[in-house]
Amino acid sequence: MVPNKKSAAKRVLIAEKNRLYNRYWKTRCKTAAKNFLAALAGNDPELTERRLKEAQSALDKAVTKGVIHRNTASRRKSNMALKATALLKSE
Repeated sequence: MVPNKKSAAKRVLIAEKNRLYNRYWKTRCKTAAKNFLAALAGNDPELTERRLKEAQSALDKAVTKGVIHRNTASRRKSNMALKATALLKSE
């Protein structure tokens, strides 16, 4: 679909720029979460704790940039913390 007005054409460019920016941050959050889960599966408490902090940091940064909602980040951080705590208690 081709925009008919100059302002609409500018919005198309801005929307694409925002899409790429949001995709970068969402991917960063997902990668951090996967790294955390891999460390959790490895039963290494020290590595798990480090990866948990990295994942929580990535989620917090995505929230400050407006990429994800703060409640979504809070829920994901909480779930990861519960899993990490379960590992630390079992050791």
